[in-house]
Amino acid sequence: MSAISAVTVYCSSSKAVASVYFQAARELGAQLAASGWTLVYGGNNVGTMGALADAVRAAGGKVVGITPRLLVDKGIADTKCHELTITEGMRERKQLMEQRGDAFIAMPGGIGTLEEIFEIMVGRHLGFHNKPIVLLNIEGYYGPLLEMLEQGRQAGFIRAQIDGLFFVADTVSSAIQHLETAAPRPLRKQIDVASAAES
Repeated sequence: MSAISAVTVYCSSSKAVASVYFQAARELGAQLAASGWTLVYGGNNVGTMGALADAVRAAGGKVVGITPRLLVDKGIADTKCHELTITEGMRERKQLMEQRGDAFIAMPGGIGTLEEIFEIMVGRHLGFHNKPIVLLNIEGYYGPLLEMLEQGRQAGFIRAQIDGLFFVADTVSSAIQHLETAAPRPLRKQIDVASAAES
């Protein structure tokens, strides 16, 4: 049985992306609510972020938004959140999003999403958390990234232990199914500094 009560989702604020990504966001929001999981996300009402949060609410789910004051001042904060936390900067925002979620899903996104998901992956690799991570690979969006990781492994920059750090889901339903059945990865009790430096 899943021990998850809240899922942090990283996604995009862009309005320019194809409709398939908005549809995936709406589907994910509906399924998160159906699973009884609270959505934790970046707290803005634009792009796939807005579509995701609206879908959760429409299905009767709870939405927790965490956004920096800079974006509140720009007028894009999601004031319909059940809980909206305003931070002074991005680092605090990312920290709270990590703390509030029991699992992570990265939808297709830009450089902010990539920054967030790599930080979460490194945290799990080093043993700071053991929460499941899913790359939602809609339309093969993360294919080039996965190729880059494999290239890094072959070149010796990335160690084989990256296997198992995250799950790649091509559909929303497979992402949800993975989180429903994912077993926690044991935390590393000690960090091998030499290994970490090579990873």
